Amino acid sequence: MNRVILVGRISREITYRVSQNGVKNAQSSIAVNRPFKNKDGNIDADFINFTVFGDRAENLSKYCSKGDLISIEGRIQTRSYDAQDGTKRYVTEVMAENIEYLAHKSNEARDIQENSSSVPIQEDPFSQFGSEVALSDDDLPF
Repeated sequence: MNRVILVGRISREITYRVSQNGVKNAQSSIAVNRPFKNKDGNIDADFINFTVFGDRAENLSKYCSKGDLISIEGRIQTRSYDAQDGTKRYVTEVMAENIEYLAHKSNEARDIQENSSSVPIQEDPFSQFGSEVALSDDDLPF
């Protein structure tokens, strides 16, 4: 089974094209954070190329840009081509079949700024309950 799901930020501007046959496609890459820190304590990211076709390609190019958070579902594909210098080049990319738009970079920055100035952050929302909360079966909705 060849299936991949990625969540990350668009890491370069989207290239949108329409072929002579009318096939729409868009290409870019997504930066996906690794689930651990490196020896310096920083989180590294992998930059993974992806291609999407059809109306999804057109929508991606219209409504998303570099820095936006997206989710991609698709399959990994490897292809090769002969470069102008005569060498054979190999490309591995995700062929996106579904894309979800999670957050625009500008909206996310605005939301963080608005929330940080007007809403105090409470470290433990359950601190007023003490160390133990007693519930009976009658308190449960199921």
